[in-house]
Amino acid sequence: MIASRIDEALPSLEADGGARPAIEARDLRKRFGDFEAVRGVTFDVMPGETFGFLGPNGAGKSTTISMLCTLLKPSGGTALVAGHDVVAARAEVRRRIGLVFQDTTLDDYLTAAENLSFHAELYGVPKHLARQRLQQVLEMVGLWDRRDSITRTFSGGMKRRLEIARGLLHSPRVLFLDEPTVGLDPQTRLHIWTYINELKRREQITMFLTTHYMEEAEYCDRLAIMDNGVIVVTGTPEELKAGIGKDRVELRTDDDELARRRLKEVFGIEAAGGDGVVFQVEHGEEFIPRLFASLGVGIRSVSVARPTLDDVFMEHTGRTIRDAESSGSGIRNNPFVRAQAGRR
Repeated sequence: MIASRIDEALPSLEADGGARPAIEARDLRKRFGDFEAVRGVTFDVMPGETFGFLGPNGAGKSTTISMLCTLLKPSGGTALVAGHDVVAARAEVRRRIGLVFQDTTLDDYLTAAENLSFHAELYGVPKHLARQRLQQVLEMVGLWDRRDSITRTFSGGMKRRLEIARGLLHSPRVLFLDEPTVGLDPQTRLHIWTYINELKRREQITMFLTTHYMEEAEYCDRLAIMDNGVIVVTGTPEELKAGIGKDRVELRTDDDELARRRLKEVFGIEAAGGDGVVFQVEHGEEFIPRLFASLGVGIRSVSVARPTLDDVFMEHTGRTIRDAESSGSGIRNNPFVRAQAGRR
């Protein structure tokens, strides 16, 4: 059994609290053969924070979360979750965490209530407390009226809400959300985050999430931007955007490749590749007249915007998240990892 009785666990959870971080990672690493997916990440997550890993698919975010949740053994470094080592005290860590995976792990042939009841049994939640918690968490995610419905009849958004409720059922200290809204439409993602924010307020737990959606990252108290297995910068969303101090300019031209070369030659500005011509510059609105006068390439359209988190990513990595995902780098595209996955 993963956990002991929940009423026995709760007092020890309070003892784990205090001022120490809810998550502590020091030089955490993970290798798959010759490929190092996570290359020495160090960070803290404080109690009650919503902390996010922002980065493209394949950056090492899910691998890191898997180590913190004891699903993968680190190749090096250390990590503590709720004060317990993820290698030496796996059972203690698992008692104190909830986890919502990228892919659905619900039993489709069971009802919503049966899925949660099964989870309560695995975690040793006493029956009287399980009934109370089951109603509480289902009401929080708006599914109490569908408790007796078979899960396979649920929409993708409803299933995600049910998984969040399941992750909260045993009163974890830390809730891990690995790409919590992947595959959902923007409206459903917004609804999911409305529930998540309400859950955080009511449950007062620490949340750790991974995402490659910019709008999702804005909900975090702090962010660590991750690329190619390393953390490139950490801070609040506002701190990270303010740190750029430049506006984002996006052009559509008659010849984008020539426009990039001219930007470099005339203004000393490096523009990102991909669709259109994108670059950062101080006082963007004042720069545009100079651009029209000196670029020497027909400009079809131009837009100027204040810095975004994608601009932060580009500032620190030299590319946008979309470009990083289309480049085919990262753990998901490593031949060794793909071969290992194929044997499972």
